[in-house]
Amino acid sequence: MSLTNASPLDAAKAAKSASHVLATLSTSARNDALTAIHAALTASRDEILAANARDLELARQAAADGKLSSSLVARLDLGKKGKYDDMLKGILDVRDLPDPVGKVTLRTKLDEGLELERVTCPIGVLLIIFEARPEVIANIAALAIKSGNAAILKGGKESTESFIAISRAISSALEKTSVPNDAIQLVTTRDVIPELLALDRHIDLVIPRGSSDLVRYIKTTTRIPVLGHADGLCAIYLEQSADPATAPDIIVDAKTSYPAACNALETLLVQDTALTTLLPPVASALAAKGVELRCDEKSKAALASALPDLKIVDATEEDYYTEFLSLTLAIKTVSSLDEAITHINTHGSHHTDAILTSDKAQAEQFMSAVDSSGVYWNASTRFADGTRYGFGTEVGISTNKIHSRGPVGLEGLMIYKYKLRGQGHVSAVYGEGEGKKRYLHQPLPLE
Repeated sequence: MSLTNASPLDAAKAAKSASHVLATLSTSARNDALTAIHAALTASRDEILAANARDLELARQAAADGKLSSSLVARLDLGKKGKYDDMLKGILDVRDLPDPVGKVTLRTKLDEGLELERVTCPIGVLLIIFEARPEVIANIAALAIKSGNAAILKGGKESTESFIAISRAISSALEKTSVPNDAIQLVTTRDVIPELLALDRHIDLVIPRGSSDLVRYIKTTTRIPVLGHADGLCAIYLEQSADPATAPDIIVDAKTSYPAACNALETLLVQDTALTTLLPPVASALAAKGVELRCDEKSKAALASALPDLKIVDATEEDYYTEFLSLTLAIKTVSSLDEAITHINTHGSHHTDAILTSDKAQAEQFMSAVDSSGVYWNASTRFADGTRYGFGTEVGISTNKIHSRGPVGLEGLMIYKYKLRGQGHVSAVYGEGEGKKRYLHQPLPLE
């Protein structure tokens, strides 16, 4: 991995050249590189966490001055809740996954001696633009190398010390492997994002990791395909038959286990017939965790009657379109499953949404009709994560309608190519007319 202050064009050209080498390396060569990266980051833990502490000190001051959001500061902390160990484990998890490169997904005999194959191959050069989240560097490096892709990373200034320390460790590791250092580059030059986004001839995919403003800016500024999501506006529908023993735990976990995460709960939809039965214990559990409840008129009335001492804020329509990324939750009453589905498809961000119910038919209808990358039944939205899905780690969560959707791991970083093997065949002899040959189009076993 190289720390580069080269021009964006030179960095992209170097990455493109490195991608051609990386795509041809053996599985063992790419796995050896991940083993080396893991060892280097383990050995450099103290140095990296010290650098992260310096970033955090500046970020907290900026947040106190109103220049940085508290949610971004939370994402910056690499020493929090075992995050560093999770980063290290993610590298080995990716290493131990099956090689995604060169998998045959289709074989067809077009004619005798003329066989077609479809095989998986890397996308090419990835551009990852991220805010805070210094672990993104290790996550992306691991996934890119394993999948045979080169990657250019551009981080926000709030995590400068952290990502420089991580990059140096990764660079020292790659020097001892077959993976070119230019395959993973961290651009240190400031204010070059517009130039990078213009390099559609050299960069194949942009993956933004950060605020909704960042993602929207990138999506409207570049011709390069963008993989990601602008908001994580996740909802849970609390249906009248939901289990009263588990519903509070699921909702509290979804909202409070990591409020700054994109898979945290932001809107709770409550069936009107559950307002007096299920909602009060849920609201009480949320309030005990310090969650501010913004309620519509019906849910407010139900809670005021059941829990007169509970503090409630009147919800606005804007609250149901808001990704709070904090201990704030919007609550809305709906009369039916169809109304809940319509609300989610209208107000949501197509990230992750869940239904809590004992009715299997309603659950299946919800999961079929809600237009999101993740749809859950009786489970917290916080499960929307590449590591929890068994992907090792992820480059991000996509709400796109093409290519990849949901947590994007190795499979999401692959495309495919067609290989045709012939013996002097020419296309002109095939067709439907007199004297023309017909294709066999015979499926062959995958080997």
